[in-house]
Amino acid sequence: MTGTTDIERTSTPEFWGGRRVLVTGGNGFLGSQILEQLEALEARHVQAPTVAEYDLTDITAVRDVITDSKPDIVIHLAAEVGGIGANREQPGRFFYANMVMGVHMIEEARRAGVEKFVQLGTICAYPKHTPVPFHEADLWNGYPEETNAPYGIAKKALLVQLQAYRAQYDFNGVYLLPVNLYGPRDNFDPRSSHVIPALIRKMVEAVDDGREEVFLWGTGKASREFLYVEDCARAVLLAAEHYDGSEPVNLGTGSEITIGDLAHRVASEVGFAGRLTYDPSKPDGQPRRCLDTSRAVERFGFRAQVPFEEGLRRTVAWYQENRSTNPGRQPVTYSATTQSDSVEEEH
Repeated sequence: MTGTTDIERTSTPEFWGGRRVLVTGGNGFLGSQILEQLEALEARHVQAPTVAEYDLTDITAVRDVITDSKPDIVIHLAAEVGGIGANREQPGRFFYANMVMGVHMIEEARRAGVEKFVQLGTICAYPKHTPVPFHEADLWNGYPEETNAPYGIAKKALLVQLQAYRAQYDFNGVYLLPVNLYGPRDNFDPRSSHVIPALIRKMVEAVDDGREEVFLWGTGKASREFLYVEDCARAVLLAAEHYDGSEPVNLGTGSEITIGDLAHRVASEVGFAGRLTYDPSKPDGQPRRCLDTSRAVERFGFRAQVPFEEGLRRTVAWYQENRSTNPGRQPVTYSATTQSDSVEEEH
């Protein structure tokens, strides 16, 4: 359907039960949540191959995974991601890997007659000084924040490909723009983690070590919007089932928080009572991020359900319970697209 609705929709076993689904990046943060929800929806034909099985930067491997899985629906989450530091060090790799994975996946899915293709974009695709709240109509009104631009532009080009393929081949591809994700099972590795897990780990360790000060990059004045990962997984499946339009769609909550306020909330949640010291010589990244989420409501009835305070509490609790056995997931070549926010390097 391409019309609008003000009714909150649900995903249904009737839709998913008989379809063959390929989830790239299914072993990542978002992907693992999508797989769990597909299982709950009684989807019986789901494949989520690893990079060791199929290197999606290789066109032959892309052809093989499409041939082997014979999907009706492809949910393409696989991406190479990182924080500002990684984006500054490897802009060429981030552009190339994300571009070729998406281009090959879309083309081979089209050639194979795939029923539906769901592409995850990135909030990094928006111009650096997009008016807040970000509306999808502003996506092309400027250049992205410089440190994330190669990654963001590569992902945004896939929107153009999907729209072109819809026009020429009647290929049903939809494009979703999730805001910063967080939640249990996030990446807590200090070399590659995003801002919320990074802050949680830094402050938990500060409490453990009895330190009285935690240092953070930037000014703390930049703002971000955060979407709980289970909500995002639900949105992706809703769009796959109920949305058939060409327009990109934001996925978020529609509310923002400054990095300074976020740091204080994390400190309170983990019991860190020391000083938070910022280094303004380090980059803040994009000044503000907050989305207009009305299109997701109108097109497929998605509204975020988990309040930020509750989601943060669950995330902290998960880390505290699991850090001894799983202190930080190692960097994964293909992980769920969340967006390029890192520890202290991006806020």
